[in-house]
Order: sequence, then structure tokens, then C-alpha cells
Amino acid sequence: MELLLLRHAQPLWIDKGLCVDNPPLTDLGFRQAALLGKRMARERLDNIYVSPLLRTRQTAEPILSELKRAEVIEPWLEEIKSPIWHGSPAERASSAYEQERGLPGRERWNGLDGGEPVKDFVARIHLGAENFLAEHGVHRLEHELPIWQIDNPGERIACVAHAGTNSTVICHLLGLSPTPWEWERFVLGHASITKLEALKIGDGYVFALSPLSDLEHIPREDRTN
Repeated sequence: MELLLLRHAQPLWIDKGLCVDNPPLTDLGFRQAALLGKRMARERLDNIYVSPLLRTRQTAEPILSELKRAEVIEPWLEEIKSPIWHGSPAERASSAYEQERGLPGRERWNGLDGGEPVKDFVARIHLGAENFLAEHGVHRLEHELPIWQIDNPGERIACVAHAGTNSTVICHLLGLSPTPWEWERFVLGHASITKLEALKIGDGYVFALSPLSDLEHIPREDRTN
């Protein structure tokens, strides 16, 4: 089994100096998405799932068009919910993020004031991933090691989602303890491809990570984080 985690292309978080909630893609983002679509056209995929946010849906459009698939939304793939800053000066958001990064590690579980706590976000993604994988016949065995039962080891699935969502799913499948800085632990570029492949061992399957944040389909000058 292979799970391809695709991050959305560059979003327009700031427009004319003001914050944008649930932003669309930038002009560069649309170019990145088009290149990602052409790259994914070479893949054999059984299923493609998309986060409900605008930036992921716009990123997925070229992929779905190339592969002649319909859009299938998976609500659990939604990124951590930010505070409502729409129309506020950009400095408000940048100041809040700077202050949050300066907190002691344990305090970062609380997240940004007015946003979804990081601990709640991680729990939401872990539960969503467990239910999603179970629907596809993937179950973690009762074992101290991250070993999985997989009913259909030949299945290939792509999810178009976010840096936080994808990083948390990576940790879940690899059996890593969660942290409140998954975004910094796994640096995923815009319109990148990350692959988790199931490998057979004696009592089940384990997941291997390779590659992380593949951006070879995008020219270096157009790569962003």
C-alpha cells in the first residue's frame, strides 16, 4: 500500500497588507498546482481525497482534471483552525506566530489564542486517520511497535491536504510521539509529494517514508514553503 500526501500550493494569506481567511492560491500557487497535476498524471491511483479548504481544492483541480476524477472531500483532512483574522493587518498574525514560537514546549500545545488548540488538532487528525484507514482495511495491531494489518496491500491513495495535517499523519503511521511543532519537524514545500509505503514484515506491515517533500516537478525558483 502507498499513501501519497500532497501539500497545497502557495496560498494568498496576505492581500494588500491584510490577512485572508481560507485563502485562494496565489498566481504562483496556480502554476505550482498545474505542475503538480502534470506530475500526478503519471501515477496510478485508486482513490484521491481532498481537504475541504479552498487552497487544497484549487490545488487538486489540475490533478483531478489530468486523471479524469471527481472531487471527493474528506473533512478530517482540514488544517488546524486558525483564529479569525480576516481583514486584520498582516502584522497581527505575524506577531501572534512569533509569540507562540517563543513559548516553552509544553505550552505550545495550547496553540494560538482564538484558534484550535494544537492538542485538539492532533487528536482530531489521529482519530480521522484511524477511521479513514479502517475504511480502507488498514488497522494497527495490538503491539508496542507500529505494525499494521493491511487487507489490500496493492492500494494507492493520494490525499491533497496541508503541512500540519500531513505531518501529523506521517507521525501516526510511523508510530512517532506527537509534538506541538509537527510543521517544523517535517518541512513540506508547497505542492510537494510525500510518500508512505507499506513494507511486509513477519507479523504485518510497517510504513517507510520516502520521499519527503518531493519538489522535483517544480523549478527551483518557483519553490516555496
